[in-house]
Amino acid sequence: MRHSIPLLALLGLALLPVGAQAVENNPVARLQASTHILEQIQGMPEKGIPPALLAHAEGIAVIPGVIKAGFVIGGSYGRGVVTVRKADGQWSQPIFIRLAAGSVGWQIGAQSTDVVLVFKTHRSVDGLLHGKFTLGADAAVAAGPVGRRAEAATDVELKAEIYSYSRSRGLFAGVSLQGADLSVDHDADVDFYGKGTSADAIRAGKVAARPAAEHFLEAIYKATGHH
Repeated sequence: MRHSIPLLALLGLALLPVGAQAVENNPVARLQASTHILEQIQGMPEKGIPPALLAHAEGIAVIPGVIKAGFVIGGSYGRGVVTVRKADGQWSQPIFIRLAAGSVGWQIGAQSTDVVLVFKTHRSVDGLLHGKFTLGADAAVAAGPVGRRAEAATDVELKAEIYSYSRSRGLFAGVSLQGADLSVDHDADVDFYGKGTSADAIRAGKVAARPAAEHFLEAIYKATGHH
């Protein structure tokens, strides 16, 4: 199944509308789309991702326009960004990432949705930044709770390292992403920050802040309750 993921990625890209492909291929456009999703989170605390969950996150990934396509063999593919909490409690500059997943079954059609991942542990963040990372295998992942009232009970019962959400038509819902692969998009990092850039260097604050990331980070601080 893993050998089919590159093919699924190409299929997904072929099915994307022209505007969505521009987001996929342009790091700045990816940041703009991700910022819009974070602003949606901020606007619906009672029906969206629980604010307390975001406030205590160790990392937040936003992947706009994940394409899910299928014709007997199906899969999902998308590109987005992640920011991780540094030792001083501040958020890192954005690190670009990829998501890919495959499945087998009688299915046909294509759809696009936005995905948000909330990392609760240092271990899960380290796993993502240091190599290909499989949700459910390398870290426990669960469909995230929605709204303020749901978060406490769900957190106690599931004890997941990562909570996953999808957004469709402006509404957030928990989604299962068991088996999906996450990896750092090194080419996009280099394109955005310059030659020699690495995820560790971005996390450590060893790259110059880019003006194009300002609005994204502002949205992160607002969503997590830190201004």
